[in-house]
Amino acid sequence: MSKSRQKVAYVCTDCGADFPRWQGQCSECNAWNTISEVRLGSQTTRNTSASRGGFAGLTQAKVQTLHEVDLQTVPRFSSGFAEFDRVLGGGIVPGSAILIGGSPGAGKSTLLLQTMCLLAAQMPTLYVTGEESLQQVAMRAQRLKLPTDKLRLLSETSVEVICELANQEKPKIMVIDSIQVMHLSDIQSAPGSVSQVRETAAFLTRYAKQNNVAIIMVGHVTKDGSLAGPKVLEHCIDCSVILDGDSDSRFRTLRSTKNRFGAVNELGVFAMLGDGLKEVKNPSAIFLSRSEDHGCGSVVLTLWEGTRPLLVEIQALVDQSQLSNPRRVAVGAEQNRLALLLAVLHRHGGLMLGDFDVFVNVVGGVKVTETSADLAILMAIVSSYREIKIPKEMIIFGEVGLSGEIRPVPNGSERINEAIKHGFKKAIVPIANLPKGKLDGFEIHGVKNLQEALNLL
Repeated sequence: MSKSRQKVAYVCTDCGADFPRWQGQCSECNAWNTISEVRLGSQTTRNTSASRGGFAGLTQAKVQTLHEVDLQTVPRFSSGFAEFDRVLGGGIVPGSAILIGGSPGAGKSTLLLQTMCLLAAQMPTLYVTGEESLQQVAMRAQRLKLPTDKLRLLSETSVEVICELANQEKPKIMVIDSIQVMHLSDIQSAPGSVSQVRETAAFLTRYAKQNNVAIIMVGHVTKDGSLAGPKVLEHCIDCSVILDGDSDSRFRTLRSTKNRFGAVNELGVFAMLGDGLKEVKNPSAIFLSRSEDHGCGSVVLTLWEGTRPLLVEIQALVDQSQLSNPRRVAVGAEQNRLALLLAVLHRHGGLMLGDFDVFVNVVGGVKVTETSADLAILMAIVSSYREIKIPKEMIIFGEVGLSGEIRPVPNGSERINEAIKHGFKKAIVPIANLPKGKLDGFEIHGVKNLQEALNLL
């Protein structure tokens, strides 16, 4: 004798919080009328009179000690793009769940279609599209001049049907485009809702682990650039990457924000051409396309992106303000960090810019998040304000403290070597980052505080 009952939960559609019963206001995000009933599926309760309160029929997982775990290296396989492999930590791990997000038109579907067509010649693949028809995908592949004789396609939005067909196809890698249109039949809410995105992603992740299939899920982003859906979506997957790029620029950057198999914040650079995305072997050369007669307020900075250095140009413009509240605009840099640096410049550098508008821009659309850009930003601002040209062959990096001290940054030697490789001959760096040996043909200055750096200009 069996009896079927359904699990019911009450979930906030804004933040994804669970509640045992319905209530008008979510106590987590304080939103009103956002809690809806979600049916989690049926559960069959069996007559256990023979076991008399025991747990007969339930499969127990095997418990092991730590030293019994098999430590054999999981073999990775290449995606066909060296930049994509770099961001993923060296290639695609079988059984991993990867989430790739990006704004509309960034090139997510193009990158994955190119990758799958390359991999289809080596292993079984399956490309699942829920947003486009099979004809639309075929037209894109024809426009990109990709080989189409091996790639298997499926147009479906039901996760149960997708996994059932995948059991027949037995692919080594599968693409889900996109997770926002997928749905489970047991959940009553519409596709794209918090509960649907959470449960479908968890279902696909479990399928990937149990069947040793690498699954790449495409995710949409919100207006502020973060991944749409519940935060648990990023927790359940193994790797999360963002494909970013302006619509008026042909360059795209692929950055990892979470990676269980490699470095976080690794950066890959692609160029969007007529025949698809092409990887850029030397990103520093792109972001350093400077004119021979560069003006004041321009300085080159050496960033550290994941596991490699990257040379970028920072520009600053200081202009007399016509407003009662002067503007502070930072494009590619942190707005709050700019306000902090201007306060340090006033207190420890003796420059008062309260009546001036200050604009800072990172050339090439790169987003600078690390503190090694502090000294370069301040030097660019001073260069524009004093109309002093910084030598074109000079690089500057270093973190600026609130007391005006210049703090060292990680991987200082690698940053300097990258600059030498690209023909730079001068540098202003923290004194703790000075190389031990002398560098032939390279003039390097170590500074302890902001005043010493300003005196060098």
